[in-house]
Amino acid sequence: MPTNCKHRSLGAPVIAAIGLIAFADGAQAQAPKVTPSGMEVPRYVSLKYGEVNARVGPDEAHRLLWIYKVRGLPVQVVAETREWRRICDPEGNLAWVHKRTTDGRRTAMRVQATPLPLRAQPKAGARVTAYLAGRATANLDRCEKGWCKLKADGESGWAPQDQIWGAAPGAQCKE
Repeated sequence: MPTNCKHRSLGAPVIAAIGLIAFADGAQAQAPKVTPSGMEVPRYVSLKYGEVNARVGPDEAHRLLWIYKVRGLPVQVVAETREWRRICDPEGNLAWVHKRTTDGRRTAMRVQATPLPLRAQPKAGARVTAYLAGRATANLDRCEKGWCKLKADGESGWAPQDQIWGAAPGAQCKE
């Protein structure tokens, strides 16, 4: 991302969508590490605000890389200090954000541009209850046996875990 640019591809289209999740790109599972917060990394969180500054390093004195413009965007914490979190976003970018800008609530994203059918039960042949729009986010309720239950705009349903971003185990960004 160029310096001082806005994160274009994760902007307005996400707001109108029911929710989305991206799939893991074959990242290998790694042993979790305990951090200053006492929580393991990697772990998923979401962005708490509609504008979140992404920086080169863990301090406000570090250069601004871009501004995330999507409240609820799923991100993965891959490292942390007492006050800062190094995150990986659905496009594979790494940046530092202040801990106050993250939320422990889990969300997921459909990274692809095509809609994703959400099903009544966690199986391929189940009835479609709704569609998760391409490039949209949804609340992530839980995952089990390769399927994740998503909720957005009063609708809910199950999606294959490999069709969303924000649910795969292991680090999603390569350093």
